[in-house]
Amino acid sequence: MRVTDAFPPVQSHPSPSTASEPRIQGWCPGALRPMPSGDGLVVRVRPTLVRLTPLQAQGLAGLARQYASPVLELTSRANVQLRGVCPDSYPDLIHGLRSLGLLDERADVEARRNLLISPFWTEADGTPAVCAALNHALADTDAPALPGKFGFAIDLGAQAVLRSASADIRLERSGDQILVYADGATTGACVPLHQAAPTAMALARWFVATGGVVNGRGRMARLLQRQALPTPFTTTRVPVAPAHAATVGPSATGMVVGLEFGQLPADTLHQLAALAPLRITPWRGLVLEGLHTAPALPELITQPGDARLRVAACTGAPGCPQALGSTRALARFLAPLLPAGRTAHVSGCAKGCAHHGATLTLVARAAGFDLIDHGTADAAPDATGLDAAGIAAYLEQQRLHAPYV
Repeated sequence: MRVTDAFPPVQSHPSPSTASEPRIQGWCPGALRPMPSGDGLVVRVRPTLVRLTPLQAQGLAGLARQYASPVLELTSRANVQLRGVCPDSYPDLIHGLRSLGLLDERADVEARRNLLISPFWTEADGTPAVCAALNHALADTDAPALPGKFGFAIDLGAQAVLRSASADIRLERSGDQILVYADGATTGACVPLHQAAPTAMALARWFVATGGVVNGRGRMARLLQRQALPTPFTTTRVPVAPAHAATVGPSATGMVVGLEFGQLPADTLHQLAALAPLRITPWRGLVLEGLHTAPALPELITQPGDARLRVAACTGAPGCPQALGSTRALARFLAPLLPAGRTAHVSGCAKGCAHHGATLTLVARAAGFDLIDHGTADAAPDATGLDAAGIAAYLEQQRLHAPYV
């Protein structure tokens, strides 16, 4: 089956650097350690408590217009990413970010401050105090040398919302105490709030001391496959928690809005900053703090049934040099074909940066797309060499023979 006018073209972008397996960097870009990409430097900003004040949001919008692509990106780590930064203008961008209070003191401190925070935190649940203590410990000169992707999930609300997000050490509420546990473990340590950060750091030090870091990389769940937890982290069972359905609409914290692929135009950011402080969600959206209705801006996704919420897609080619094909046109095409409750991920390569869980996944190859019916981008494909029409036909056959519910 070939592409017709009814289907978007699937463009392949093979090159010497991408024709083989993608190169695993082992670290994420920061502001002080940007990552070169196909469209310039990628500069990632990690706002404290995933929150931008109106002044910071307006300033960030201005910096994006002046020194980067005028479309910012929200990441699954609840960070804000600027793309297309020219190396010559990078120092001016950094000066601007520093003046807004959006930079760490040093690049190594920035890299270790890998905290994923529930966007629904409150002063009363202890999140600000725990994050401040963790930030202080991670910036200390004797902080453990953790891998670049090693992270902490601070999820202290009445209901955990970050279970499906990637993290290595998790902190959750358990009554009036905090449960600290290793990702992938069934038990952890229950401690008072003031002991939560020291306990999490003790677990991080154990991870390093027991060989969790190999060639600068390592994840907690993999270490647990060969190493038993220390006794303090075997005392309390990790409760089963219902999966959090990332959606849009009103919440106790404010109005939750989505953005297609997490893309946030600088003009939209500037308009939102005039209305409320902004919290970044790990679902590539925003919480408009204190608001109960969403402003009428076309870029915002405000309805839970919006098909755009069903698809994730990375930058793809040519913006990313690792990608073997364009991604977002195909994702837009797929979105309305997916029934409610079904999601899809279109990835430019087998790394699968835009979505880490198992779902319907399309991976760009030199000769079309591989399709994984339910898995991640590095899984074995169920079909190969598909174009948009072939993918649509596959989905139609699935609907006819095994309808999704």
